[in-house]
Amino acid sequence: MYRLLCPNLTVESLFEIDLDALACQGIRGVIFDLDNTIIPWDSREMDATIVVWLEDVLARGFKVAIVSNNWRSRVREIAARFGLPFVSRAYKPAKTGFRRALAELGLEPGDAVVVGDQLFTDVLGGNRMGLMTIWVKPLTAREFIGTRIHRRFERLAVRLLKARGLMK
Repeated sequence: MYRLLCPNLTVESLFEIDLDALACQGIRGVIFDLDNTIIPWDSREMDATIVVWLEDVLARGFKVAIVSNNWRSRVREIAARFGLPFVSRAYKPAKTGFRRALAELGLEPGDAVVVGDQLFTDVLGGNRMGLMTIWVKPLTAREFIGTRIHRRFERLAVRLLKARGLMK
């Protein structure tokens, strides 16, 4: 059970993700969480450096999708900027949203990575599907109230995982 909460990689920011290494591991697709992963929570403005980074991900030939628990109109608006498929109201960590994204991308779980800022939604959901998972530090401290509650449990889980030697 504990291993389902362990990301394959933990990074401070998206820019630390080694895209060449992912490609060498056979990763052909990236499933991104939306809020506080590629765009600040409750914002419509994406940082210009992240826009350039996402364009680089796409230029390298990675297939990209967004899987979010947020409302359809918000997710669609961000996905449309890059012409990306998306799944909104995904109810992560449920598998359904990840399955739909993989189907849209034409990929199997071993071909894709999930990048997100929450252990109990992005990492747990991705690990349940057999996807590689990358846990990234949230872009901002501003969050949905439910997420703030999850963060308390997340900190406890990280302490337990570290104590068991499952996480650095």
